Parts: sequence; C-alpha cells; structure tokens
Amino acid sequence: MEGSIVDGLKYAGAGLACIGMGGAAIGVGHIVGNFLSGALRNPAAAQGQTAMMFVGVALAEAMGIFSFLVALLLMFATG
Repeated sequence: MEGSIVDGLKYAGAGLACIGMGGAAIGVGHIVGNFLSGALRNPAAAQGQTAMMFVGVALAEAMGIFSFLVALLLMFATG
C-alpha cells in the first residue's frame, strides 16, 4: 500500500514539473510573435535582430528541457 502512494506522488510531482514545458512553449510563442510583429513594422531592422531572437528561443527552450529532466528524475530516480 505504501509503495503505491509513493509511486502516485512521484507521478503527480512529475506532472507538475511538466507545467514548465508548457510555460516554455508559451514563452517561445511570445518571443517569435513579438519578433514577427516588429519585423513587419520595420523590415530593415529585422536582419540585425534575428540572432537575438534565436538566443531568446534557445533560453526559453532550455527552461522547458530542464523541467522535463526534473520530471524524469522524479519518475525514475530511486530513493
């Protein structure tokens, strides 16, 4: 009985950690959407800002990957 409760709590914690992946997806959408909005307003400046957009996307995706790793650790780590 006690093992099933611990397993259930591990899965619940992993599910809560996965909220970060959704937050990363929302963040990437905001970054790219705002970049496109600015690029449509000033196409001449868009070329210089593309690299910064990719840096922002990479940082936002890194947070999603970290939350995925935490979820995997919660599910499969022995303890």
